[in-house]
Amino acid sequence: MKHVISGVKKFQQDVYPEKKDIFQKLAKGQSPEVLFVTCADSRIDPAMITQTDPGDLFVCRNAGNVVPPHGAQDGGMIGSIEFGVAALGVSHIVVCGHSDCGAMKGAINPDALDALPNVKEWLCHCRGANEAVKARHGKDSLSLDNLDEITQENVVQQLQHLRTHPAVAAKIAAGEIQLHGWVYDIESGDIQCYSDDSGTFLPLEEAYA
Repeated sequence: MKHVISGVKKFQQDVYPEKKDIFQKLAKGQSPEVLFVTCADSRIDPAMITQTDPGDLFVCRNAGNVVPPHGAQDGGMIGSIEFGVAALGVSHIVVCGHSDCGAMKGAINPDALDALPNVKEWLCHCRGANEAVKARHGKDSLSLDNLDEITQENVVQQLQHLRTHPAVAAKIAAGEIQLHGWVYDIESGDIQCYSDDSGTFLPLEEAYA
């Protein structure tokens, strides 16, 4: 905890003065362009990955970068998405998974989560990804060999869940919002981006060329 406290002091003494104008403007409100849905994993830092300032991203984090479908009883996440889209008016939503994701390991082997019943129930929102990868390979079960594939498939499934939300569906129909599916590789720093056209993940430079 000492390094966290010393970090706060460094922020107050060095970082805040450099960005004082930004913080004074943000004190009056926010207007982020991007809703960034990602995993709660401590190794993921959305602002560092995107090199953005405070106020640029409206960030929602949970185990497995899950977006419960409309009608699910997970009000906190659903309410945050609705607020970002309908109240803040974001024009982009990024669902960002990542390599070596513990939640995806749990989705592969849910029986190992018996001692974590709330986590196990939460990861039911990833079941579609699990079943899709099983069907693709004609398997009854998956292993860690399938981790990268299910991580990508989970991002695709969560994008589908997003489209079930009325606020998101309305903005898509009006051409006022775009959805993006990313997978971040912790070791290399690379990001793969989902392409609706090809149904595959492409390097970021190629996807946004």
